Amino acid sequence: MLATQTVIGSGITTGSFDEFVDRILHLGAARQSAYVCCANVHMVVEAHRDPSFRQVLAEADLVTPDGGPVASVAGWRGGHPQERVAGMDLVPALLEEAARRGQSVYFYGTTDDVLAAIVARAKHELPTLRLVGTCAPPFRALTPEEEAAHVAAINAADPDLLFVALGCPRQERWMAAHRGQVKACMLGVGQAFLVYAGMEQRLPVWARRLWLEWAYRLWLEPRRLWKRYLVTNSRFLFLLARTSLVKG
Repeated sequence: MLATQTVIGSGITTGSFDEFVDRILHLGAARQSAYVCCANVHMVVEAHRDPSFRQVLAEADLVTPDGGPVASVAGWRGGHPQERVAGMDLVPALLEEAARRGQSVYFYGTTDDVLAAIVARAKHELPTLRLVGTCAPPFRALTPEEEAAHVAAINAADPDLLFVALGCPRQERWMAAHRGQVKACMLGVGQAFLVYAGMEQRLPVWARRLWLEWAYRLWLEPRRLWKRYLVTNSRFLFLLARTSLVKG
């Protein structure tokens, strides 16, 4: 079992990147209807603000330290360095290892164009990967009948891993609501779909190590993301300082 450290009230799973990959694939092979959240600063602050969302994270089988600040704080709490385990890195690593192990995958969320690009890349780079299905649900609340049909289609395809991209916190709430219904390990990976599809570029590794990925995404979508990053990042630092003072 991987250890957990508390970051501003949320439990963050710790361990090496390879340990996360192996654990996730084991959850998928077991068909335990598990789910995995990839926690960045926005998610941790949202969980602190909203008790119902905090419960969603608390009930997840794994909560990876997706953001650099979250990984650093989790490592500091645990007394040893913690590497970042980002959804954008997990997706290609899990697909490669799933192909090697003969495990199957399904993609749920985003748009038909993005899913087509994902399928094209996966088939080109991993011809032995068992990609058993995709679905781009409409950008609205689904009816109970539509939800039931989607779940039935996923279970009929019988994937080990179900990659979910509905945006935070919607994708995390969706996974929690469908635990016990979807017979797979669900992973909320959001923006990773666009990156894997080649429709959004990532910063170089050196820039990611300096925690600059948020600034790059803010530059790409300032109107949509200014509040999330500028306000939320400040809130994260405030809560971290307050938590540290109380513990001290």
